[in-house]
Amino acid sequence: MAPHPVTQAVIDLSAGACGGIACVFSGQPFDTAKVKMQTFPGLYRGFVHCFVSVYKQVGLRGLYQGTTPALIANIAENAVLFMSYGFCQNVVRFVSGLDRGTELSDIQKACSGSVASVFSSLALCPTELVKCRLQAMHEMEVSGKIASGQKSTVWSVVRNVLRTNGPLGFYQGLTTTIVREVPGYFCFFGGYELSRSMFANHMDRDKEHIGVVPLMFSGGFGGACLWLVVYPIDCVKSRIQVLSLAGKQEGFLKTLMGILRNEGVAPLYSGLTPTMIRTFPANGALFLAYEVSRKIMMQKFDH
Repeated sequence: MAPHPVTQAVIDLSAGACGGIACVFSGQPFDTAKVKMQTFPGLYRGFVHCFVSVYKQVGLRGLYQGTTPALIANIAENAVLFMSYGFCQNVVRFVSGLDRGTELSDIQKACSGSVASVFSSLALCPTELVKCRLQAMHEMEVSGKIASGQKSTVWSVVRNVLRTNGPLGFYQGLTTTIVREVPGYFCFFGGYELSRSMFANHMDRDKEHIGVVPLMFSGGFGGACLWLVVYPIDCVKSRIQVLSLAGKQEGFLKTLMGILRNEGVAPLYSGLTPTMIRTFPANGALFLAYEVSRKIMMQKFDH
């Protein structure tokens, strides 16, 4: 018997939150390097140089700058994403004339994830803005874009945004976030489900019983598909969210054209290496935590 829709939504939300926590703790240092390289590509020769420089400047804690908002961002995003993902799957079933509980195709699940990402963007944008600013605070001071000696805590950044731009300031980069998320999560869920299907066919099992390693690889593969498609958009988003701290209020197209005109195409892919390294442990952990916690909660419901 399928759970009540409200019960199912609570299960999906809780499992998504568990996945978000696992994702942050396994991938935060790589995400920090990514944001620093995206916003200040001229300061670092590459991923290793960025890692070593940050470690020399402020030690290991420098690689975990922005962890608190990253946790909030990932818990909020993945909780809303996976809850909306379950809801959107039911909408796809209704539109397709399928019974509730019917297994969808990989493409139908990819479409469900794509639509669900619009809702998760609203939860993600404010916390990701704070996270990105914390991660790039040192580079903002070094480059003279902000006065040195500013406090780099979650609450100091929050207060600065409220004082400078008001509550709507937290949604700088929202359009770019949605532009990134919609195609990105089509590839994310599409890649994840396609990989799981291939493992299931090869092992002659159903997708729910392919084992831990294939499940984590499928999560990493889905993450890799997402980032390869949307990375330049994410780079523009990081620029908008971080550089607006220095008073710049440019939109997506203006920022993108400015980067292409003044710096070329290469900076749009600055930080791709740590992102691709991060995607397998982080997204593998995300889907493992999501699937395991969801299965446990579903079993408790069945009993």
